[in-house]
Amino acid sequence: MSAEPTPASPPGPARPGPLRHHDRGVWLAAFAGRMLVVCPRCGGRALVTPRPGLPESRHRHPLFEPRRLTCGGCGAVAEWTAPQRGHALVGAVLGGTEDPFFRRPLWLQTRCAGRILWAYDDEHVDALAAYVRARHRVRHASPTMSMFARLPAWMKSANRREEVLAGLAALRTLAGRTTPADRSDAAHERGDRPRHHGSLLFRGGPY
Repeated sequence: MSAEPTPASPPGPARPGPLRHHDRGVWLAAFAGRMLVVCPRCGGRALVTPRPGLPESRHRHPLFEPRRLTCGGCGAVAEWTAPQRGHALVGAVLGGTEDPFFRRPLWLQTRCAGRILWAYDDEHVDALAAYVRARHRVRHASPTMSMFARLPAWMKSANRREEVLAGLAALRTLAGRTTPADRSDAAHERGDRPRHHGSLLFRGGPY
């Protein structure tokens, strides 16, 4: 008499495949529409956005649009407009730990891997986290202007992945905080703004 067949063991949970990130050439300027900065008056969280009521224009670009800084804590308000050169506007230059309009320290800064990790707002944090978390990165565009291709090597290193993800999680928490007491000890002036190369000229005239 033959033995009854041993019932097959139930399948285990499916193992997730490698996380994949597709770099389609998004520019840092794509995240420049909204920036969280340190308020110049109270030291809490202020917001930099395009000035409300701007006229519709086919020439609108985030590096040339007039900006407004507002603080919900102390009520501070400031305005920025792009400087003119002849009949052209000179656009802001992105990069570094200050916003390019009012030169205020970014609110989202933290110490990470012996450096300063920064972002403009929570959407920027999420985009960086998706890239850093990925085990396989696919580039679909030229690296010349791609934000991800231009990240520093330490942020792209697999050996630093968990450390950078922890830093980005800290930034995400900071994005929801507003008072001067919540300010990161890394969020201060350090003069690391990029040099203005003078080539960003918008020939549509003033807004």
